[in-house]
Amino acid sequence: MNKTSLEYLNQKIIRCKKCPRLSSYVRKIAKTKVKRFYNQKYWGKPLPGYGDIYAQILIVGLAPAAHGGNRTGRMFTGDSSGDWLARALFKNGLATKPFSQYLGDGFALINCYITAAVRCAPPKNKPTNKEIKMCSSYLEEELTSLKNIQVIICLGRIAFDAVCNILKAKKVKFAHAQIVHHSKFTILCSYHPSRQNTQTGRLVWKQWNEIFVNAKKLLKN
Repeated sequence: MNKTSLEYLNQKIIRCKKCPRLSSYVRKIAKTKVKRFYNQKYWGKPLPGYGDIYAQILIVGLAPAAHGGNRTGRMFTGDSSGDWLARALFKNGLATKPFSQYLGDGFALINCYITAAVRCAPPKNKPTNKEIKMCSSYLEEELTSLKNIQVIICLGRIAFDAVCNILKAKKVKFAHAQIVHHSKFTILCSYHPSRQNTQTGRLVWKQWNEIFVNAKKLLKN
């Protein structure tokens, strides 16, 4: 693992302005905010991945939340999706705490790394195909830099499609708990822990937790 190359990549991501619509949107949200976070300073820039640079498990989400990661400066931090993810990671020995609320809260990842298909919060959580493609080079570079990755957990169809396109993996229909074997990685699919899924019962806790139980079982050592 070349730590310097990953640090350089993360700085490149933070400075990125390749997608004018997204770049403008995250800056706008950082200024207008929402009432409950009005007194907080927003990150308002593209978000890099983070975690254990020697990780065997890579978690790929859709994109930062407008008032979650785009506010706190860390993916899956400060929103309900982050709450579900942190709790599951901690329960399975993959994080130091069961919550991820803000930078400096002591939350750290163990044997896993978190990233996303798109690095800026998109309006209505819907990036365009062009924006996903523009951002894919960053995910591809992470897969090259993180030398120990064995299992890739894709949270949602967009993340799954982005990973498959980068790896040129066989196209299959996205389904929760589906496993796709690639020559180098094992891809594990999950519904995204968004409120749309968790509050409607499409994704229940038992299903969600089993994703991380199975991810650890899939590791070769």
